[in-house]
Amino acid sequence: MAEGLMKKMHGQSIYVQSAGVKNDIEIDGFAVAVCAEIGVELSRHRSRSFEEMKQWGDDLEQFDLIVALSPASQRMALELARHAHIDVEYWPIMDPTGLGKGRDQKLASYRLSRDQIRERLKGRFG
Repeated sequence: MAEGLMKKMHGQSIYVQSAGVKNDIEIDGFAVAVCAEIGVELSRHRSRSFEEMKQWGDDLEQFDLIVALSPASQRMALELARHAHIDVEYWPIMDPTGLGKGRDQKLASYRLSRDQIRERLKGRFG
């Protein structure tokens, strides 16, 4: 969600690449749905791991900042950035995965996470 939101807000004026501790073959359908509500297209997005980024030629040293949204990604980002002199920020965003019993509750959880990310992005990048 963070990459899609950032690209919607800033287009190509800021280079953004989403990565995580592990990759998921498909983006969560609830994330796709709540982002579509605000005009952010995620259905073709594919999550990548830090390792895949390196394999595909994205040199972590080209980045100025890594924003970690989970404690696990923060630990990995700090380890990867240790030698590259990249700033790492941790934003404690609620992970909506597995929250809520029915569809409406799940969507509400994802909306909350989406909105937390969006507000952090606005606060940090305008």
